Amino acid sequence: MQKHIIQVQLDFDRLNTVPAAYFEVGGGTPIIMLHGFMGEASCWLPLSEQLKSNFRCIGLDLLGFGQSARPMIRYDIAKEVAFLRQVVETLKLESFYLLGHSFGGWVSAAYALQYPVKGLILAAPAGIRDDSFAGRYDHLRPILWETPAIDWGLELIKPIANLFGQEKTIGQIAWMRRELTTQPAARSFLVDRLRPEDAIDTVEKEIHRLTVPTLVITGDRDETIPLWHSETYANEIPNAKLVILPNADHSLPQKFSLQLATQITQWSLTH
Repeated sequence: MQKHIIQVQLDFDRLNTVPAAYFEVGGGTPIIMLHGFMGEASCWLPLSEQLKSNFRCIGLDLLGFGQSARPMIRYDIAKEVAFLRQVVETLKLESFYLLGHSFGGWVSAAYALQYPVKGLILAAPAGIRDDSFAGRYDHLRPILWETPAIDWGLELIKPIANLFGQEKTIGQIAWMRRELTTQPAARSFLVDRLRPEDAIDTVEKEIHRLTVPTLVITGDRDETIPLWHSETYANEIPNAKLVILPNADHSLPQKFSLQLATQITQWSLTH
């Protein structure tokens, strides 16, 4: 399925004509879909194909990602929530499901803490403070340095990396560095959250206040977001339902769209 990108212009955060990009397909109850970190709305195309007969699927590029605006600002969850709220108001959506994967799940939970939604669907959601992440990616910090010396160094070690079978690793590092150069939101979140004490906008202390029907879905082979993060959401949100998909990893929208569609459709019949 091909996506047709629509853009609406917002006045956001004292910035003029900020584009918000999204695709839309299907009919029925609206469901806004929020992608993961360093992702974009196209990850939802397989799921939209499964849901379009029953839902008006709206895949949104979050602020700083995809074809939405990428202003050079300090990004945080509050700004993503404010951006999403303006999109909701612009599209005049009064009752809708909010579906978020990983980083998008974090934004979705934070949004639902402030504004009404018909139902909340969290797919392997981030947003739970986890100090075990601290230091895990310290070896990748140099890719955040704003100096061409890193790019020169990567080019210089390519021949050596090829000899030792590490060309894929070097290629991934070079790709991530290029992506971070073009994605100010991703860069801002990484730079501003290198220490555990920087995790000031996680939602684990607030989600017990949610009263909206909530479905939490995760895979039992997710190596990106630990299972206990999803369990925290399910345990803290009153009457939330937790579904653990067997043999599923973190790429739920891309590789497990049929399973997601089945769970969402069945759950929505009673919510």
